[in-house]
Amino acid sequence: MIIEKNGLLGLKSDLAHLDEVSSKLGFVRWQWEYTRATYDLKLVDKTDQSEYFLRINTRTESGKLESPYAILYIEHIYIGRATFPHGLDYQSPVPDSIMKIATQKLTQLKTELSL
Repeated sequence: MIIEKNGLLGLKSDLAHLDEVSSKLGFVRWQWEYTRATYDLKLVDKTDQSEYFLRINTRTESGKLESPYAILYIEHIYIGRATFPHGLDYQSPVPDSIMKIATQKLTQLKTELSL
């Protein structure tokens, strides 16, 4: 599921700042290549131990990801349920408790990146 109206779409940051801020909030930069990166936050539903991932897609506006000075902008943000052995199911319903945490984290990220 794409999380719309989060205030982050198109927000820009240099790589070093985005890495620092996102890691403080629990995100990990996983997939990356020269012009794009994804930041994932693992969320666990305590009722059934299902795992969900909040995924932030970014793309470089200038520079390459080897440089902490590269400027990235945020593209779409997704949330999906983890499936075995790997992958995310973006069509599964997401529990309200997980969406609440995801929304809070995105709000915190927006605040931190706007400073």
